[in-house]
Amino acid sequence: MTDTKRSRGEITNEVKQLLDSIPALIEKTFPIPARFRGKLPSDIAELSRLLTNRRGDRALSYLTRPNFLSAYLYYFLPWNLYRLCVLLPTLNLKLSSGDTITDIGCGPLTFTLALWIAQPQLRNIPLEINCIDRSSPALEAGKKIFTALCNTEKEKNPWKINLIKEDIDFRKTNTARKRKQASLVCAINIFNEVYEKLSHNNTEGLRHAAANAALLMHNEALQDASILTVEPGVPQSGRFVSLLRNELIKLNRPPASPCTHKTACPFMDGPTKTVKGRNWIDTKKRWCHFAFETNNAPGELHRLSAAAKLPKARLVLSFLFTEAKESVKKGEYARVISDAFPLADNRFGRYGCSPEGLVLITGERRRIEELNSYSVVPFTSVHGANEQIDKKSGALILEAGA
Repeated sequence: MTDTKRSRGEITNEVKQLLDSIPALIEKTFPIPARFRGKLPSDIAELSRLLTNRRGDRALSYLTRPNFLSAYLYYFLPWNLYRLCVLLPTLNLKLSSGDTITDIGCGPLTFTLALWIAQPQLRNIPLEINCIDRSSPALEAGKKIFTALCNTEKEKNPWKINLIKEDIDFRKTNTARKRKQASLVCAINIFNEVYEKLSHNNTEGLRHAAANAALLMHNEALQDASILTVEPGVPQSGRFVSLLRNELIKLNRPPASPCTHKTACPFMDGPTKTVKGRNWIDTKKRWCHFAFETNNAPGELHRLSAAAKLPKARLVLSFLFTEAKESVKKGEYARVISDAFPLADNRFGRYGCSPEGLVLITGERRRIEELNSYSVVPFTSVHGANEQIDKKSGALILEAGA
């Protein structure tokens, strides 16, 4: 089960040291002329607006613009590396010598960099990584940064990096595989570039996008491969990931994390009824996402974020990781998916996702605050006369154990 400390954004000292070196490494590899350096915070702020509340004004080729590429490399890349370096050690990545990884929409090799930093046991294992993106400047920038990172490590790099300029459009159903199938297929921060342009009420369009995305990754993957997608932790992402989960289950690729089950997702369009007849929450109000603190992020990155007026006290993400076979778990578990909040009678609670659907985990404040977002909590099913349902959410109420 997951180490609950990681939900606080904790990383090993080695990983922290490497992450701390990234801002200086990027500056050395991609120096910004002094006359343009002062514009970096404003370029970061502008790109942030284009990636959030002004998505309709953003061209898909935005990383071909030098000022936006610099903003992405100096700000977004290090934050994405930190986020992935917190997440990756919690996943059961089964990679062996000679395996292939396909990274769809890789940008400046974000996942490859994070894998090298966060999984030191893989650095001496020969891997072949297909890095696919529409932007040649982003691909080349990522390769230069990765080479500089490996040189810093003073180790011979056994990884074969294939830079593939390709515009993959998952809105279309023509997703025939063109390359060797991979042991791990990942898509990090790529699907939102399309689905977030859909209307929030366009459920059918979102479902169609999720079906095409699932088929795309399925066709790129070996039958016993793992699939990973990580998206921003916003409501539209949560809905998309829930729909993607459903489509991958249809393709016999059950979820391994964060889900503790492969039954119906409580965050599908709702309210939805369980087989036991309980109504779950309206998904327009809550969604599957996880928050990590940023205390261990590089100090230079925090300073640059403050200069761009985009300080980050925590990072939020929605993600899905599948394995070919359903993970074997003894007993039942709930994954914590919310912050702590007060309840009546001086008690506190957090929402969780479980084989029972949505659950409300309750207890004394100290115990609930110890759990953290992304913690896994074992429980014993309670049915019949002892079953208690939260009237506000429709969630089964569970008592937090020791």
